[in-house]
Amino acid sequence: MSSDRAAAFFDLDKTLLEGSSAFYFARAAFESGMLSRRQLARDLVANLAFRLRGSTDEQTEAVKRRVLDAIAGQRQRDLMRLGPRVLSSVLPRLYPQMLEEAWSHQEAGRKVYIVTAAAQELADALAHVLGFDGAVGMRAEVEGGVYTGRLAGPFTYREGKAEAIRELAAREGFDLERSFAYSDSESDLPMLRAVGNPVAVNPDKELERIARAEGWRIMRFDRLALKLRLGAALATAAAGGACAALVVRRARPRRRWRVLARV
Repeated sequence: MSSDRAAAFFDLDKTLLEGSSAFYFARAAFESGMLSRRQLARDLVANLAFRLRGSTDEQTEAVKRRVLDAIAGQRQRDLMRLGPRVLSSVLPRLYPQMLEEAWSHQEAGRKVYIVTAAAQELADALAHVLGFDGAVGMRAEVEGGVYTGRLAGPFTYREGKAEAIRELAAREGFDLERSFAYSDSESDLPMLRAVGNPVAVNPDKELERIARAEGWRIMRFDRLALKLRLGAALATAAAGGACAALVVRRARPRRRWRVLARV
């Protein structure tokens, strides 16, 4: 393995992209008739929860299962035709700071890759549009041009992402000790620890704790979660104030009004 070659690996959701790519894929699938309105609503709720709390193993497994179930029996060409719709939603929501970060690696001679649990087709399309050097995503099994609803390889999540970049490094001759990895989630610790230069981007609480303890670089510019938490706090305070006013009002002694009738 060459000692002077390095790469930069970027998680997608909440790292390169504001929010979850799974929702934008689900919306495009809904518009094309591949998903029901109820399934789309579930993905919207899951995306909001992801923005506020980050990912969990259970949430990610559920999204993976829903995506695989949704595409089972669908033609691969039809799914690939969703690409323009998905990208039209994803591209405006990419963080400009992260694009500059990625391109600066390329200017320094490092290759840049998206590493994500999103579908390989989406990851490839996005990497191509952004001028990145490649992508690693979730590969779904295809037989006779139709998706079976099963995986065609390891799921690129947690240790799966670390395995993917180690395989890529071995194939391309990258020195991982000189390489970089970017992610927002504790679930990507295996990938972050696989390189010599881990960076926490909009980190969840656990990843931020670890990053600070280990002296990793932290980048933070996602303000939506903060705004939503503040809005929820203000709404709660307003509701509490309204309840208190109602209690006070009810606790006040009622005045007895005399009704004067003219005779």
